[in-house]
Amino acid sequence: MVPLGHQNGQISRKSEPMDTNLIPLHPELQTQPSVYIPEEFIPLAEDPNSLTSQMAARFKVDPRTFINWRWQMKHQVTEGEQAAAILDLKEQETQGFDQLKHLFNAGITPYYMGLMVPRLEDDECPIRLQALPRVEELKDSLGVADPLSEVAHSPVREVVQVYPDRVAFCVAQLCPVYCRYCFRKRRDEEIGLHFNRAIIDKGIAYIAANPAIRDVLITGGDSFVASDSAIEGLLQRIRAIPHVEIIRFGTRTPVTLPYRVTDRLAKILAKYHPVFVNTHFNCAEEITPEAALAVANLVNNGIPVGNQAVLLKGVNDSPERMMALCRSLLKIRARPYYVFHPHSVQGTEHLRVSVRRGLEVMKSLRGNITGMGIPAYIMDTPSGKIPLQHNYILGIDGEDLILETIRGEIWREKDVY
Repeated sequence: MVPLGHQNGQISRKSEPMDTNLIPLHPELQTQPSVYIPEEFIPLAEDPNSLTSQMAARFKVDPRTFINWRWQMKHQVTEGEQAAAILDLKEQETQGFDQLKHLFNAGITPYYMGLMVPRLEDDECPIRLQALPRVEELKDSLGVADPLSEVAHSPVREVVQVYPDRVAFCVAQLCPVYCRYCFRKRRDEEIGLHFNRAIIDKGIAYIAANPAIRDVLITGGDSFVASDSAIEGLLQRIRAIPHVEIIRFGTRTPVTLPYRVTDRLAKILAKYHPVFVNTHFNCAEEITPEAALAVANLVNNGIPVGNQAVLLKGVNDSPERMMALCRSLLKIRARPYYVFHPHSVQGTEHLRVSVRRGLEVMKSLRGNITGMGIPAYIMDTPSGKIPLQHNYILGIDGEDLILETIRGEIWREKDVY
């Protein structure tokens, strides 16, 4: 395996010079795999029939090494040759690795690679579609670099404010997996953003100076790709601001690097309640015993977990696949929260779904799964989120409200004036 670009003891998406403003993280990523092994994942490493052990065998490493999240980050798959050693690549995937380096780098943890179907016939693997570069990304008639105009909504660097009472604080740059539909691809060429002390200082100062801000979403990149001490240091500073009421984390680590979401990390987060975590499962195939354990570590420490999926062609754009995802999420105590209509970001035309199709998929859930298992279908815009839903109000007849039931019947309800 060839790790992500690194020099001078620092790991980054590209080789970049050491930044003395960085909160100590990258040297820690370079430590030996034996530094910390999460106890709760050891039974999976010791079970020869577990997914963890099977994946470790595919990567020819000891399962106890495989469950070390720092090892996973150091051994991300970034090149086609690495992927071809694990999978039978399709021609468009091989070409994707070769032709797309100048557009958006690849980076996939061994764990997430292990979830991919090794050999394909006619059917596509929903996990491969999300993470492997494909030559189709070169064709896109609608895609833009910054579909949410985040740059225009950043009063200080890495703080995005669309609503008066909340901000997204982009403290991280690294991710366990670089999703091919990521709406922050524009950051791929930037360096020195990961837990950068100077950037964090200015962001904290901005939040502290604006008492209308009650809600801080810590995101990135992936906000959990940092040491426990770096995450706790950030939490301490934000929780010290009197007007900040809730803190949220956006992270895909339960999906792409579950070994990072330890009970020890969850106990640190719980010290600063109310803390919420939103994660990002897109298909039922991603919900493994390892992922379930990562979510359990959070919820068992009183941290509510919500899921924000993205509607993607071939991944979850059918009633059957969306239902399977929502049912599987409820089983691991992660509540389906949002399904985002895909952003028109560059290189994602082959993954986009029509709004009409999205409405059909979401309507199919109503009446067939508990209400708490039905996420809101959302279109995100530079001006905020817009809920998209089937209109069950057919009209008004005198004092009667004419409604369509979930079974397609007509219902009259006396309105109140």
